[in-house]
Amino acid sequence: MSDLVKVTIDDREVEVAKGTGLVETAAAAGIEIPVFCYEPRLGPPVGACRMCLVEVEGLPKLQAGCTLAAQEGMVVRTSATSERAAAGQRGTLEFILVNHPLDCPVCDKGGECPLQDLTFRYGPGSTRMTFPKMTFDKPIPVSPLIALDRERCILCYRCTRFSGEVAEDNQLIARNRGAYTEIATFGEDPYRAAFSGNVIELCPVGALTSTQYRFEARPWEIQEVPTTCGLCPVGCSTRVTRREGAVKRVQSRNHPEVDGGWLCDKGRFSFPHLGAQDRVREPLVRGDLGLEPVSWDAALDRAEALLRGAQGSIVTALSGSETTEIAYGLGVLMRRGLGAHSAVLDESTSAALDAFRAPLSTIGSAELVVVVGDDDVVDRAPAVDLWIRHARRQGAEIVTIGSRGTVPAAPGGAADVLHGLVDAGNVLGERLRGSDRAVLIWSGAGGGGGARLAETAHALGFEGKPGCAAFHLPARPNARGVAEAWAAAADEDEVEREGIGLLVVSGDEAAADPGVRALAEKADAVIAVTMFHSLAVGWADLVLPGTAALEREGTSMNLEGRVQRLRRAVTPPVPDELAWLSRLAERFDVELSPHAAVVFEELSDRIYGGLELEQLGEHAALPVRAAYVAPEPARGESLTGDSPLQGQSPHFVGTLRLVRYTPLFSGHQVERVPELQFQRPEREVGLSVPDADRRGIATGDPVTVRSNGTSVELRARVDRKLVEGVARVADEHAADLHLDVEVVRA
Repeated sequence: MSDLVKVTIDDREVEVAKGTGLVETAAAAGIEIPVFCYEPRLGPPVGACRMCLVEVEGLPKLQAGCTLAAQEGMVVRTSATSERAAAGQRGTLEFILVNHPLDCPVCDKGGECPLQDLTFRYGPGSTRMTFPKMTFDKPIPVSPLIALDRERCILCYRCTRFSGEVAEDNQLIARNRGAYTEIATFGEDPYRAAFSGNVIELCPVGALTSTQYRFEARPWEIQEVPTTCGLCPVGCSTRVTRREGAVKRVQSRNHPEVDGGWLCDKGRFSFPHLGAQDRVREPLVRGDLGLEPVSWDAALDRAEALLRGAQGSIVTALSGSETTEIAYGLGVLMRRGLGAHSAVLDESTSAALDAFRAPLSTIGSAELVVVVGDDDVVDRAPAVDLWIRHARRQGAEIVTIGSRGTVPAAPGGAADVLHGLVDAGNVLGERLRGSDRAVLIWSGAGGGGGARLAETAHALGFEGKPGCAAFHLPARPNARGVAEAWAAAADEDEVEREGIGLLVVSGDEAAADPGVRALAEKADAVIAVTMFHSLAVGWADLVLPGTAALEREGTSMNLEGRVQRLRRAVTPPVPDELAWLSRLAERFDVELSPHAAVVFEELSDRIYGGLELEQLGEHAALPVRAAYVAPEPARGESLTGDSPLQGQSPHFVGTLRLVRYTPLFSGHQVERVPELQFQRPEREVGLSVPDADRRGIATGDPVTVRSNGTSVELRARVDRKLVEGVARVADEHAADLHLDVEVVRA
């Protein structure tokens, strides 16, 4: 335990740990030290704004309070009791406002602006300046997502510190010197990074604003809805701003154990997809002239006929983005009402990892982090990437094992390296076994990744060490919750049947899966639940409109195993899934409530030990670790037996192994947001240095990637991290390429 010291602030004595920042020390005494540049999450304070000036006994000059740490016997006076400190703060604000425009009525920050608030409370009340203020062209497009009004900037450097010291993208800089210092991007390039939008929230004035929210609403005419992001398995806490029934912005809500207060640009800026022009707003039934809109009653009649006609030979393709309640509702209908229990999920995880459960913040305090898999962590779980970077800055060693890892492995071979960590004499394995603060992370495709990770963590003795943890990063936001909900809906009378009389596709993610499309070709009929007029609409016999996470009430389970609550931010333009599932279940004499809270209560009794919805609160607690139970042997990603996707081996041709990956900025949400298009992956193929040299290819060269009669025109990018023998292409540009490809100059 740290040594405690006594500090006197404004005649109040407070006892805190030695080294505690003076701002926090004052807060412990119930005293505010105003700040602009200070933000503990950005690292060591820089004292740039001087708003925190205080008088310290024994020192001749006023001090920047944010840069001071508590010491025994320190006596401090703030502006509340020191006229010198008050005069210093008034002078600071006077100079900050010299060129700051008085445009609060039209500024997007007006009404929720720290500068506005502190000027009223600590400012001089009038100005002595009579000369014209400096003006600049405005707004400056930092990126299609962020606008900069330079005359409002107070040079607190929060934005550049975030870019350089937290996200480590180093794209936002301060150029020039003195009074001519200005915030800019390097070489006028757009700020293109996974977490760029955080600078908007960090800015204490209206200098950096969102192009989506600019002039859209005022603080007194909006409502804020606390919810959870449903776009990746982290489950970041968010606050959704709505006005007149529409979402206007999404902000972070700071869950210190999960996201640390940061939010990726996909979670922050993709909400306009809710109003996409190609959204399915009414049921569609295939007739003689193609798909035709019908009433909900007619759609449910058609759904009932298809379900009965399949005679139990039904496969449900789950997307992993459903709420736990929707997945349970589907399971109740299919398994209890129809006796059909075959289901496929792109990727699930393992309950065996509950023995190594820990908050994601554990990564930040680790001394050794080992990431296993071929996928970049930022693509699967962006906030986890920030925790890894934080750990590195604190001195942790980061080891990556995969096709682009510091420990190279052939595509799909990372699992073998993981298994080898438990072998006697494995140096890395022995270091993991001997550490009290080690973390294992699985970031890659492949069945049974979570189970294999749990086996390794158990063999290394992690469950007895609170500072050690193992995290599986699934491909889908609620993969664990969906799998458990489907299993909880089991019926003892169900019988598995051969063939696919009916394929039920739940969600746009499942509809976009090539394996699900292959199943659709084998099925006699298809019901697709989708938000958009996508590929699934082309081969579905019945299309039912879907909803998005921001339009749902319910729960999900993140990659830690934390049950989190989703609150409906806006009313969807169509009935939510539970509403029509309930009506459909009635036709099969199955009871299913249309209300998520009631479904959760039933579900909780089965899998959450009676956890109540109110216990989740705005910041859900993490359950304690469970006893280790060895996972079942590796098998396919079917929730109830071998996967129908198994046995579909591709045809091998060519000379390089194709590695497909799903970038963070991809998917139906990103595709429908114009401002996010610059973040989408380039049409390129990654090649190792030896492979590129062997073919005479350089970065930027146009190349043809082909296999089995299919070809795609891309540009080459030589990747020095990539192992030899691999061609790495984003899913959306890989088209129908198979596992072995040829790459030649175009």
